Amino acid sequence: MRTRYAPSPTGYMHIGNLRTAIFEYALAKKYQGDFILRIEDTDQARKVEGAIDFIYKTLELCGFKIDEGPLNPGKFGPYMQSERLDLYKKYALELVEKGKAYYCFCTEEELEALRQKCALRNRPFVYDGRCSKLPHEKIEENLKNGVPYVIRQKMPKTGYTIVKDEIYGEIKIDNSILDDQILLKSDGFPTYNFANVIDDHLMAITHVIRGKEYLDQTAKYNLLYEAFDWEKPTYIHVAMVLGEDGTKLSKRNGDASFMDLYDEGFLPEAIVNYLSLLGWSPADNQEVFTMAELINKFDEKRISKSSSQYDVKKIEWFNHQYIKNMDDDVYLNWVKKYFVNPDPTKDEKWVEHLLLIYKNQLNYGKEINTLVQDFFTDNYNPNEECQEFLKSDPIIPEVIKTFKMEIENREWTIENINEAINKTKEKLNVKGKLLYMPIRIATSGIMHGPELADTIYLIGQEKVMARLNK
Repeated sequence: MRTRYAPSPTGYMHIGNLRTAIFEYALAKKYQGDFILRIEDTDQARKVEGAIDFIYKTLELCGFKIDEGPLNPGKFGPYMQSERLDLYKKYALELVEKGKAYYCFCTEEELEALRQKCALRNRPFVYDGRCSKLPHEKIEENLKNGVPYVIRQKMPKTGYTIVKDEIYGEIKIDNSILDDQILLKSDGFPTYNFANVIDDHLMAITHVIRGKEYLDQTAKYNLLYEAFDWEKPTYIHVAMVLGEDGTKLSKRNGDASFMDLYDEGFLPEAIVNYLSLLGWSPADNQEVFTMAELINKFDEKRISKSSSQYDVKKIEWFNHQYIKNMDDDVYLNWVKKYFVNPDPTKDEKWVEHLLLIYKNQLNYGKEINTLVQDFFTDNYNPNEECQEFLKSDPIIPEVIKTFKMEIENREWTIENINEAINKTKEKLNVKGKLLYMPIRIATSGIMHGPELADTIYLIGQEKVMARLNK
């Protein structure tokens, strides 16, 4: 079992692409196979400096072990497509020799005229194959004179090509819709489809996981495999991950990449956990699991045929589960990377106490700054909902008054604050919402929050007493 992840070095990892990588990795490791990283850098204009290190870092953060790749090559390298150009040319020329491909000398002006003709007939552009009919002498003359050319695949124009897929079964593709695709461009670089077939074969890739939207293109892959008389890999096509607006995920639409999420304070293991469940589910419907558990439970037959939708609230929920389960020391070291302290006079012990009381409420790292902002301001302004609640029961003013009397002469400790709350409960025979919420609003100005005694303690005696005296 050998799977491959083949991103372009564009500087970020789209979460839809990462979802595919997760499936590829889980599949390989489920069967004790190899996971290969191959960099598809044939589009040199989009290449970003340092992107390969970035891809390794991202996969490492996600818990992937890359068995072979540009930085840890095996015997099937090189693993950068730009370093394999001689191979692509060799195999393209082999197809020409076999009569399965041909030289195309059409100029851009000729191709544009063909596009306009198709547009006038309201048809998609399909190259008409005119260069496939050139006599041998003309081809030799053009090559001798250095006329620029591309190499095109000669497609059958009748019948069907069958694509076998593990999820969708047998798909019949009408050959008449298949364009004579370019295999080798005039600059010597291969096209995406051609390079993939050559590389997957030479790197002994056994299973290819790719987007369902490329199912039609897989017919072209199969025709190439057949032209070379090579064994086809097992195909697993997966339905698309859609954005929250129901459209295809796109960085241009503002959809998050892996590093966007990571920088906001989403844990890699939570991201992987969430993305693995977009279009797949384990037999026991377990939701939160480690990478090892994912590999153990992964079953490619349970990949869904339906598109899945990325949901920010759901990924926040997953991240929240992982944060809650952190050891306190690990949590503090992690959350401090995102916390911006607006008051350097606060000592470390106070800050750590504050960060800890929000551990069970936090959804992602940077959210901590929003949650704790009221502890760094004198603004005490209960909103309309708070004001309405304070008027909702005649016992509420008594609760606040009694708590004030109980706390004002005590030493300022969490134990004493809890004692004051309990004394208020006993004296007025009040509990639950009518006990805790009036005290919280009176001391902090909000209806809901973390542990009440800790909140009151951290706000500080001077501020709390001033608010109670109001």
